[in-house]
Amino acid sequence: MENANKKIAKDIEGYLKEHENKDMLRFLTCGSVDDGKSTLIGRMLYDAKMVFDDQLAAVEGESKKYGTTGDKIDMALLVDGLQSEREQGITIDVAYRFFATEKRKFIIADTPGHEQYTRNMVTGASTADVAIILIDARKGILTQTKRHSFIVSLLGIEHVVVAINKMDLVDFSQNVFDETSKTYTELATELGIKNTYYIPVSALDGDNIVNESEKTPWYKGKTLLSLLDSMDISKEQKAEDFRFPVQYVNRPNLYFRGFCGTIVAGAVAVGDEITILPSGKTTKVKSIINAGDITEGDFSVTCENAYAPMAVTLTTEDEIDISRGDMIVHSKSVPRVSNSLKVMLVWMDENSMELNQNYDIKRGTAVVSGSFEHINYKVDVNTFKRKQVHSLGVNDIASCKMLLNQPIAADAYTTNRFTGSFIVVDRITNNTVGAGMILGVSRREDDLNKIQSNKYTDSEKALNQFIRENFPEWECKKV
Repeated sequence: MENANKKIAKDIEGYLKEHENKDMLRFLTCGSVDDGKSTLIGRMLYDAKMVFDDQLAAVEGESKKYGTTGDKIDMALLVDGLQSEREQGITIDVAYRFFATEKRKFIIADTPGHEQYTRNMVTGASTADVAIILIDARKGILTQTKRHSFIVSLLGIEHVVVAINKMDLVDFSQNVFDETSKTYTELATELGIKNTYYIPVSALDGDNIVNESEKTPWYKGKTLLSLLDSMDISKEQKAEDFRFPVQYVNRPNLYFRGFCGTIVAGAVAVGDEITILPSGKTTKVKSIINAGDITEGDFSVTCENAYAPMAVTLTTEDEIDISRGDMIVHSKSVPRVSNSLKVMLVWMDENSMELNQNYDIKRGTAVVSGSFEHINYKVDVNTFKRKQVHSLGVNDIASCKMLLNQPIAADAYTTNRFTGSFIVVDRITNNTVGAGMILGVSRREDDLNKIQSNKYTDSEKALNQFIRENFPEWECKKV
């Protein structure tokens, strides 16, 4: 922070430009109760000199009232802001913190460890690039550690940092660290987590958080902040996999109609042939506007191409009916359009999820009504075994068949987080009651009904082969 202050005093415009061009990394902390998640974040902010004097003074006073660390500053209070959190010494809601280093900008999500607040953890993990899973060195891997690891793998987070905390309470034993690392590696392999990193830390005293610890001479890896600073989280993205959910149709006068939104994947250029979904109509990009006051007719700031995650306005060569909720894609990379989806659902409401009950399904800028026709299985997050159930309770995770009242264009969640995820909203209370990931997109349900009633007898064999390969549970049979 001292270096930042010097740069600001010397050249504030240069500092702002440098800060603007830094890449962003989002990470969350998760794990079981009392594993030290909030303390770790507080210690990281403190040691990285990202805490202002007035904040520190306030925390010092609060530590005397609520702290659990004796005469030391309770670093968890830098993150836990709710009164009930401070009184109980636990995290209840997701707390977000922002800071930057010389190399990167960070958004931290501190998530609760209690099973009761698993749904809050899902919220924090939904946008994260990296997950830091804390494990108490004394206790090892607990049930909630497994639960959070399963959710991390389910949400497609490819980088998991395993911070084995409270090493000071086991005398910084290398054997304890190695044994815990070995056990978690087996769990990560079972869950299919791609990249795991292991660091011995003491969040209370700051060992291996920002500064290297002299108490772990046997550890030759990076500190936690150094690892986050240097981690490569980039993903290869093909330009043709262009996805542009339409957020707003801009019609300021008789001479202009533009379609506003944020590019969530791929790239687009003037002259590209595009397809509008779900209608399937095609046209070409006439212009791309990324700045200027469109309401005043200022179209001077245009560009020849644009890419994710730019917010732009597109105009088309032909007059086509395009509305909010539609998706514009490259004609050479069109996702499947359907009203029948295989999904993985996380239920977040105290009221059970009932089959065939109508909910509002929000996916990107599209809102459609739909229901869950069938629960394929529920996952027991303690054993990862599958169970047959007919309804879901709070924090349950299950594979379901979801039917929508109208088709949408969708990708699998593993392909695109934005177009492959959705939330479920209760139509009466307007509460968010669930969140889900799209696993697969089937043929439209009306097409399946025609197949099953033998109206496609000439092509039955080919259609059956397709369904058998992709959705065997829906294979049609002659009556």
